Amino acid sequence: MITVLLADDQPMLRAGFRSLIELAGDIAVVGEAADGPEAVRMARLLKPDVVCMDVRMPGGDGLTATREIAGTLDPAPAVLVLTTYELDEYVFGALEAGASGFLLKDVEVDTLVDAIRRLAAGQGMVDQAVTRRVIVEFARRRRATAPAGAGPDLLTAREAEIVRLLAGGLSNAEIAAELVVEVSTVKSHLSRAMTKIGVRDRVQTVVWAYRSGLLPLT
Repeated sequence: MITVLLADDQPMLRAGFRSLIELAGDIAVVGEAADGPEAVRMARLLKPDVVCMDVRMPGGDGLTATREIAGTLDPAPAVLVLTTYELDEYVFGALEAGASGFLLKDVEVDTLVDAIRRLAAGQGMVDQAVTRRVIVEFARRRRATAPAGAGPDLLTAREAEIVRLLAGGLSNAEIAAELVVEVSTVKSHLSRAMTKIGVRDRVQTVVWAYRSGLLPLT
């Protein structure tokens, strides 16, 4: 069973998300938080697989909460940012803080459920069209501040190739088929690449790829 923590300042919205998510059968909402600090406390206590995080909440925003959850909890749950605005500065901040995915609040239920399952499995949402647009715009604005020594030359040619395919939305199995290698080989190369660049999930890997110049901002 996948466990989820909902963080949103609107009780009716939380109740709606809870009822829709739990219809999936394999997802349980284990807690609800009305602001960022409460989300951090409940994430520490409940250890959910995924936190569905609103970014604009009176009493403590989701950006700060995402940074605390992603940076201090071990193991840290995946954070799925839910917001009303596609290119929201708060969303860019949440990505920088370690969010693993992004969806608009008016998303279809099936898409939300699929996103939760993917994040719980450590897959991220790099093949989600809106997420890719946000990542590219985020990287465009942040590329000038990329850390020194964090360029594409950190990776081997095969690792870089796999990261490029990952950014194109391919799963590990699809990457393996494209390169005619075993899935275990893809996982091994990707794991080494993530360790080298200092990220912990697929979305952050793609963010790095754009910020570092491995992928063009087109």
